[in-house]
Amino acid sequence: MRRYDAFFSALSAWTSADIGGYMGAKSTTANAPTNVHVHLYYGIDPSQYRKDENAGCLYGYHYAESESMALSYSQDHPEGRVLRTIRRGLKALLGCDLIHTFRNRAALLEADVIWTHTEREYLSAALLLMLKRGPHKPLLLAQSVWLLDIWESLSVFKRILFKRLLSRADLLTTLTYDNAVLAKKFWNREATVVLYGISTDDFPLQPVSEWRPHTPLRVAAIGNDRDRDWQTFMAAFANDKRFSARLATQRKVARPDRADNIVVAPASGLAEQRALYEWADVIVVPLHPNHHASGITVLLEAVMAGKAVVATGIGGLSDYFSDDAVSYVPVHDPRSLRETVAALGADPEGTTERIRRAQRELVSKDLTTRGFARQHVMLTHQMLHKAESSERVESLARA
Repeated sequence: MRRYDAFFSALSAWTSADIGGYMGAKSTTANAPTNVHVHLYYGIDPSQYRKDENAGCLYGYHYAESESMALSYSQDHPEGRVLRTIRRGLKALLGCDLIHTFRNRAALLEADVIWTHTEREYLSAALLLMLKRGPHKPLLLAQSVWLLDIWESLSVFKRILFKRLLSRADLLTTLTYDNAVLAKKFWNREATVVLYGISTDDFPLQPVSEWRPHTPLRVAAIGNDRDRDWQTFMAAFANDKRFSARLATQRKVARPDRADNIVVAPASGLAEQRALYEWADVIVVPLHPNHHASGITVLLEAVMAGKAVVATGIGGLSDYFSDDAVSYVPVHDPRSLRETVAALGADPEGTTERIRRAQRELVSKDLTTRGFARQHVMLTHQMLHKAESSERVESLARA
């Protein structure tokens, strides 16, 4: 372990001069709002993201803004092709975006609390905080998405390094109970599950009075996630005239020979995505094994759009919807996928009730960006209360 301590010491020496200007304790008053910095990945700077539409933050963190909570966001700094290549290369090598984090160091170090959306942000933020000196210590909420899925495939060095960085996180969150279990198994840390949500502005709830499928049954799938199982989707519906299928992805997918009932084409932008949902009778979310709720955005959008949904029963999607609301099928099972979709088409009344039940579950759990932000506000209050209690205990111990 000594060599890893030496690694951190070297990094500290390398950056201490530059970071030193941001080490001072933050002066606050009792009535000042909590200063929350939302550290997002490069490319979704809220000041640039759909700014003509005043859309706010992509993931809805802006709904947490209030008189008692002031939010700031990481900014995307302009960069040329060479620097962009270097930054992305380091990100791929290290698993986090050190350059993007270092550019935003002032806002990070001045915050009371830091929220991160994925491990690509919190690992580098944790490193910055570990190198920080001085009395002001921002609290770090670290949300894991993909890291736990790949943990056992990482090198010993990366696992030791990442666990050291994770020790700086004050609260770990995940999007599924599957990942929370893995956090306990791999890191011996408790993780709080935060349920993801989507924007009701982009996808308002469409109540369903009666679901009436087309003939042939219209089946659609959409997504770019690496855990999408397009091979099973193709095998399930290719050359079956009971179905008209559309697959929207930016990934390269080979369509089976003579499968003229399947159209493969990307759906770019909200308008094309909405049009795809409107066309479809059933939305399919086919998945490879994972633990991070791959496909949850599409699942939520489909339920909002009032569509029947069939998904692979993997990755913690059942944390969001029961099997009375969403039809779950086994992994890599095209026959089960095909016959489950066909069964929905053959039972319009039952399928209508399933769609209604899914919409009720979405509303009751508040699976929206507002709900997502609300959970972060609640957890932040808990973090601050715990930190204040610990500080009082330490003060009494010193007295």
